[in-house]
Amino acid sequence: MDATDLPLETRLFDLNGLPVTIGLAASALLAVLLLALLLAAISLWRAARTRAEEHAEARRRAEQAEARLAEIVRSQAEMQGRMGAMAELFGARQAELNQSISQRIDGMTQRLGTSITEQTKSTHDNLARLQERLAVIDTAQNNIQTLARDVVGLQAILSNKQTRGAFGQSRMEVIVKDGLPFGAYAFQPTLSNGNRPDCTITMPNGAPDLVIDAKFPLEAWNAMREASAGDTAEASAAQQAAQRFRRDMDVHIRDISEKYLVNGETQQTAFLFVPSESIFAEIHENFEAIVERAHRARVVIVSPSLLMLSIQVIQAVLKDARMREQAHLIQGEVIRLMQDLGRLDERVQKLNTHFGQAQKDVELILTSTDKLAKRGARIEEMDFSRPLASDMPEASGSEKPEPPRSGSLKLRIVDDDDGV
Repeated sequence: MDATDLPLETRLFDLNGLPVTIGLAASALLAVLLLALLLAAISLWRAARTRAEEHAEARRRAEQAEARLAEIVRSQAEMQGRMGAMAELFGARQAELNQSISQRIDGMTQRLGTSITEQTKSTHDNLARLQERLAVIDTAQNNIQTLARDVVGLQAILSNKQTRGAFGQSRMEVIVKDGLPFGAYAFQPTLSNGNRPDCTITMPNGAPDLVIDAKFPLEAWNAMREASAGDTAEASAAQQAAQRFRRDMDVHIRDISEKYLVNGETQQTAFLFVPSESIFAEIHENFEAIVERAHRARVVIVSPSLLMLSIQVIQAVLKDARMREQAHLIQGEVIRLMQDLGRLDERVQKLNTHFGQAQKDVELILTSTDKLAKRGARIEEMDFSRPLASDMPEASGSEKPEPPRSGSLKLRIVDDDDGV
């Protein structure tokens, strides 16, 4: 019977020309269900076996951990017991060592008391002498500080005054006197060529003197200032006053260069003192030619502030020279101080030698006490209840030996130790 003869109600669909019936579809579905059940059973079996293996591995690891923990606890208990025994042993040894050290220190203290007292007295004497030396050094230092204050201190700060007469000379003298000590300068000295500058400053280390001139042409300056303050009609008079001032300054600079710069006797540079800061500023602002001519002639134009600054520089130079003069005194005291320190070091070394000898004596005493203790122990171990064979009389016949009388026991101690 062909498939085309099957009834239509039992045919579901055709698959590639073949009819699919309800029975065939049910069989295929049953087969698929059986296959799914088989696969699920296999998966459950594998999962159960995996869990069983994991449980077994966990039990095995737990047993190993318990065994290791028990081993660690046992080792810890053994270690605690050993540490307790070692602590007891160390405590006993420490107590014995402390007692021995205390006894030896007490003995050394008694021996060294006298020696330390003598050395303390000697050290005290050395320190007293050292203090005396330091007092001398302190006095020299105070003298140097006093000298520095005298050289550096300024007694007054000058204020501007009305220019009149010998205004420049007086101001220059005041600045020099206030800044330098007596003997470091001279007013109106006579040079070898017969000229007399206003002031010379003595330079240290045998250097030539520094010349300061205060003969500023104040009259020409005053005339120029008066002409400048007048009306415009007097402009020619102001120009004439300015030319006169230039001419007077040129003559004065040339005179300073020719008269006061003496080779070997004075410095090759001289100071031209201007008595006012305003005059100094006016010269540098309006008379540059005069300043350049002065530089070429080795003449330095200085104001009161510049002169004070120069004097302060000279103060520092003189102070250094005075300090170098006093340095040999301090050096001598330091040398004597080092000699005292050397003697102190020698005496401390001697004291250290005495300490070593005392330590050696203590060791000999300990050796003797150990030998005495050994001899006492040997005497204590002897048996005094039995007589010696050499003290028993010879027996004749049936005579009984006489018992030893008290006081007849003879001891023979053999000393096998030599020395103390």
